[in-house]
Amino acid sequence: MPIFVDTNVLVYARDSTEGSKQQLAGRWIDWLWRRRSGRLSVQVLHEYYVTVTRNLQPGLPADEARRDVGDLLRWNPLALDERLLESAWALEDQHGLSFWDALIVAAAARSGCAHLLTEDLADGRHLGGVEVVNPFLHQPQEIQD
Repeated sequence: MPIFVDTNVLVYARDSTEGSKQQLAGRWIDWLWRRRSGRLSVQVLHEYYVTVTRNLQPGLPADEARRDVGDLLRWNPLALDERLLESAWALEDQHGLSFWDALIVAAAARSGCAHLLTEDLADGRHLGGVEVVNPFLHQPQEIQD
């Protein structure tokens, strides 16, 4: 079963100032690569690139971040379209989410993911048919297919 990955997990996997979170995020990312079950959206790729090249201290060189994005394209990133936008608005209104979080949840649901890996929403919360999993509170093996 595919698992949708939010930007923060990818960023922590590259953030050398976040020792234990970097290790845990890296473990999740490795597990998803091995299982070929990672999913994301174009929004996540945009946010990842900007965050790791401009906001991390020290940041990644642009060519390294671009290689990461190129690799992550194999995760079939979902592009924004009218239907996804309307789904995000519905989730925003129904659950009181920020628009950006609603867009992530809508993309996870559209990608056929039962789980959304993020620390930005409440662990265990069910939104639009997707369960939020905080990667820093759970091990990958806890996810049931």
